[in-house]
Amino acid sequence: MEIIVENIKCGGCMKTIKKAILEIKGTSNVEINLEEEKISLNANEDSRSQIVSKLHKLGYPEKGSNNIIEKAKSYVSCAIGRMSAE
Repeated sequence: MEIIVENIKCGGCMKTIKKAILEIKGTSNVEINLEEEKISLNANEDSRSQIVSKLHKLGYPEKGSNNIIEKAKSYVSCAIGRMSAE
C-alpha cells in the first residue's frame, strides 16, 4: 500500500510516522520517501482508513487536504520524533 501525505520535513517526522503506523495491528515494512512524501507499507486495504486517520491526527494528511492546523500539528509531531529514543 502507498499513501502520499503532506508536511514530512525531516527524519523526526519520518520516525513519528513510522512508529505510529507500526502501532496499528497488521502493518509492517514501513518505508518513507522524504522527497516524495510517500509512505509505503504492508497492510491490508481494510486498515487504510485507520492509517490515514492516524496520520491526519499527527499533522500528516493525505495529499490535497492540508491546512495551517495540519502544518502546526506536524511540527509538534516532528519535534517529538526528534526527541524520542530509537
